[in-house]
Amino acid sequence: MTKLKTPITQRDHVQGAEDAPLTLLEYGDFECPHCGRAHPIVKALQERFGEQLRFVYRHFPLAQIHPHAQSAAETSEFAGAHKRFWEMHDLLFENQDQLGLPLYQELAETLGLPAEQLIDALETGKFTPKVQSDFSSGVRSRVNGTPTFFINGVRYDGPVDVISMAEALAFELENAA
Repeated sequence: MTKLKTPITQRDHVQGAEDAPLTLLEYGDFECPHCGRAHPIVKALQERFGEQLRFVYRHFPLAQIHPHAQSAAETSEFAGAHKRFWEMHDLLFENQDQLGLPLYQELAETLGLPAEQLIDALETGKFTPKVQSDFSSGVRSRVNGTPTFFINGVRYDGPVDVISMAEALAFELENAA
């Protein structure tokens, strides 16, 4: 049983209450097709479990095989600095087949963010340390691919589908009570 080595902090991107009985943490890559397929599954789980579920997203860009993964992660961090992380997160996954600077600029404008500042942030690597920090925390937790999920701090190695993950979350909820 592999456990999460880096605790959830204020630096993480979190949806849901801190005291929710369930925490689902994903190490993901915006260019990974498996992560793209997992995105609506996570949304369905959030809907199904409501206030009982807290969702945390951490970056794990597999840059050797996904050339836009790092820049997409940094783009989401730029949006996060403007309190728009989750909107950008969703838009990046929904437009996964178009990742690159033209899309990032378009999405920034769609969200009312300054596209010139985004370009500058990408060129200077302003958000590289945050993405690298997430990646390093994943390495410490023995993440070796994406998506990798943890339920209440324990790695979930089952199938990534709504039924299997809902069963694992429900089991954890029963045992946590």
